[in-house]
Amino acid sequence: MNQITPPPKLDIIPASAPFSDAQRSWLNGFFAGLLSPDLAAPLSAEQGAAVMQGAAGDGDDGEAPWHDQTMPIADRMKLAEGRPVRRKMMAAMAQQDCGQCGYNCHDYSEAIASRSEARLNLCVPGGKDTARMLKSLYEELDKAPAAKAADKADAPAPAVTVTIAEPGRSRDNPVAATFLSRRLLNKGKSEKETYHVEFDLSESKLDYVVGDSFGVFARNDVGLVDQIIALLGASHTTKVNGKTLREVLIDDVSLSPAPDSLFELISFITGGAAREKARALAQGEDPDGDAATLDVMAALQKFSGTRPHPEAFVEALEPLQPRLYSISSSHNATPGKLSLTVDSVRYLVGKRKRLGVASTFLGERIAEGEKLKVYVQKAHNFGLPQDAKTPVIMIGPGTGIAPFRAFLLDRKATGAPGKNWLFFGHQRSDCDFFYQEELNAMKTSGLLTRMSLAWSRDGEKKFYVQDRMREVGRELWTWLAEGAHLYICGDAKRMAKDVERALVDIVAQFGARSTDEAVSFVAELKKSGRFQADVY
Repeated sequence: MNQITPPPKLDIIPASAPFSDAQRSWLNGFFAGLLSPDLAAPLSAEQGAAVMQGAAGDGDDGEAPWHDQTMPIADRMKLAEGRPVRRKMMAAMAQQDCGQCGYNCHDYSEAIASRSEARLNLCVPGGKDTARMLKSLYEELDKAPAAKAADKADAPAPAVTVTIAEPGRSRDNPVAATFLSRRLLNKGKSEKETYHVEFDLSESKLDYVVGDSFGVFARNDVGLVDQIIALLGASHTTKVNGKTLREVLIDDVSLSPAPDSLFELISFITGGAAREKARALAQGEDPDGDAATLDVMAALQKFSGTRPHPEAFVEALEPLQPRLYSISSSHNATPGKLSLTVDSVRYLVGKRKRLGVASTFLGERIAEGEKLKVYVQKAHNFGLPQDAKTPVIMIGPGTGIAPFRAFLLDRKATGAPGKNWLFFGHQRSDCDFFYQEELNAMKTSGLLTRMSLAWSRDGEKKFYVQDRMREVGRELWTWLAEGAHLYICGDAKRMAKDVERALVDIVAQFGARSTDEAVSFVAELKKSGRFQADVY
């Protein structure tokens, strides 16, 4: 057994830390609260950031304490106060380098600041909030006084050279793949609709490693497109950019949410109170309390009778962005094939059913044998240990199981001798146990050393993976002390922070450490690559 030397005791709130007296007082109170009997209380996003990431550095020291997608944008921007514009741009993104924009967050902000990238709307997870903030910050680049621009902290960002990746390795150079099949993973009266979907990559000769993500260029629902064309009073066959209006709306533009530029267009062609409302919405205001629910169709319905010209309408819309999914298969196990675990998104707004674009495209609209544009997004610090003997602990409730199914299949295919422990959970054991037969077979064969399950709706009290972790905390600590790597995948806003909090408590209790030492230990796991996350 490898012995871990206890880390030095961390001075959480040193006098030199860049906090106000009020902030220091709050943090001291927070850590005092950690030592209270109520250790199971979940951390807020802000508290999680304070515990796991530490204090911000001074000036432009390269630290990025805002780089946490669980934090609201207002809090991220506050952490970036006093930093150069390019760092504020990065804070506006803060999505842990998901790759959907074609960059990592640091490089995207540098590219915008150096003016080598003019597109300010590529951050899919950040959505409107990020696009608006980037637009505002971009305008600051021209307002900076010449004297200030000479200062090191506000000096122009170095130019970023963007090279086109080889085919299938970036959103800007996708390849064609064939959709093979879909299989419903839920049973009985499940409240969810989750599919195992498979693709054939043999034609493109595209490969990947476990931990990577798969970019899918989906298409909009034809029914939704036809309703929008009817609201425009236009013809399906109207030519726009060399294609029919219907083709453009299906393949090229996003129909949710309604962008600010659409409201700007509407404000130009309407009058009276409607014009004022459209102007307010274009500025990010919410005059009627419904801005968050306005997709393109809802925007047209809200301003009924306003019929933009098809070309102007299309010009006002955002491009349809690819969606990224964690890969749930192993190229070593099934070369030429790739699978995803996709939860179909459906919800009601008023009386109208809304659909997740990519999830329902994969779950019901694309036909077997049909081709689509795809690419592989290389993982940033999320993958199996280099040493195949290293034990791994995988925590992935719901569709978070995807990369861990891939990990297990890969370890089986390569004969990796390391131990494997999976924590999986969902709502109900009888209808939401994804890959049940497969996982049970892995357990029987010895590939899966341990499997710990948590079902939130089976009993009177909700029970989650972090609760199961606490129950087996002693054994989990033993694995960590032996050098295990720990991974989490799934919901960032709640699950990931709850798991981190449970981990801190387990390290403190079974590792015989104070809370501040446990926090330091978990932080060191992250820094050394032994604690990795794929959260969204």
